[in-house]
Amino acid sequence: MANRINLNGTSYHGAGAVAEIANEAKAHAFKKAFVCSDPDLIKFNVTSKVTDVLEKEGLEYEIYSDIKANPTIQNVQHGVEAFKKSGADYIIAIGGGSSMDTAKAIGIIIANPEFEDVRSLEGTAPTKKPCVPIIAVPTTAGTAAEVTINYVITDVEKKRKFVCVDPHDMPIIAVVDPEMMSSMPKGLTASTGMDALTHAIEGYTTKAAWEMTDMFHLKAIELISNSLRGAVANTKEGREGMALGQYIAGMGFSNVGLGIAHSMAHTLGAVYDTPHGVACAMMLPIVMEYNQECTGEKYREIARAMGVKDVDSMTQEEYRKAAIDAVRKLSVDVGIPTKLEAIKEEDLQFLAESAHADACAPGNPKDASVEDLKDLFRKIM
Repeated sequence: MANRINLNGTSYHGAGAVAEIANEAKAHAFKKAFVCSDPDLIKFNVTSKVTDVLEKEGLEYEIYSDIKANPTIQNVQHGVEAFKKSGADYIIAIGGGSSMDTAKAIGIIIANPEFEDVRSLEGTAPTKKPCVPIIAVPTTAGTAAEVTINYVITDVEKKRKFVCVDPHDMPIIAVVDPEMMSSMPKGLTASTGMDALTHAIEGYTTKAAWEMTDMFHLKAIELISNSLRGAVANTKEGREGMALGQYIAGMGFSNVGLGIAHSMAHTLGAVYDTPHGVACAMMLPIVMEYNQECTGEKYREIARAMGVKDVDSMTQEEYRKAAIDAVRKLSVDVGIPTKLEAIKEEDLQFLAESAHADACAPGNPKDASVEDLKDLFRKIM
């Protein structure tokens, strides 16, 4: 079987990269941007770092900000209507996963109107046309949505999140500028960073992993482990390392999938509105323990990438424990809680069934039953 890799056509990396947006818009002869960005980023003048570039070059734009932290079907539907009225011919998505996921869904529906029922995009919808061109500008170092073929939408009515996987939604240009991330508060930096680490570790151990994606994931684990504490402290080096590390993780996992830490995190986000990165951070070491017997020597390389010394002299049991302990320590060091008080015993059946049905579950290296997932959820109660 052939292994497929989907990446951006163009990506820019480094401080000041947002200046390239105007050049790219002109080079593509785009007329008007539909800027997707959430209200907080507008309020705190993060979005304006991009719109100032557009204004300086006389480029027209319109802002769409009806975007929630866990974007909903309604956010997408409103966005589709707003895009149709705007006269825009491309999208600039500024934000974390929420803005970019909303932009992807809008862009796909505009280009493929037969999928206007947002729920019809779940899984691998057979869309025919690439979405409206997207320039993606991340403001968090976590989701890597700027370089993935995935997006996640919340179905409020059914209390579930659904994952959409579609090569047609890949942004044509990613602009990864650490200066766009410098205003992220500590808690958001920590949680989105742990989401990135979960991407790297789950992508490295998923059933579909292969040599090229292993290369991306191990480098991402190393960069994130070395940089996240510094990023939480808002150091320049920490921000730069996380900006690159989370992007490299996206280059990998988008092409091979994830596992049950993400399935369970999606469910916690849908039911309790738990921030996605917090849910990932809680579940990751627990899922690593569950998966360890099906990972060969990979935990030795995870431990090595996370800076654990003398891994080559360790037994398999020792290096597996060392990798899990290193993940736990990083999560605690950046202030992530280990328990979720909102979970109730009577919720477990629904949570486990939802996680079992999630699009990320089949990639897990060890198959998990609904009962297994209930037991894993109990560990964060």
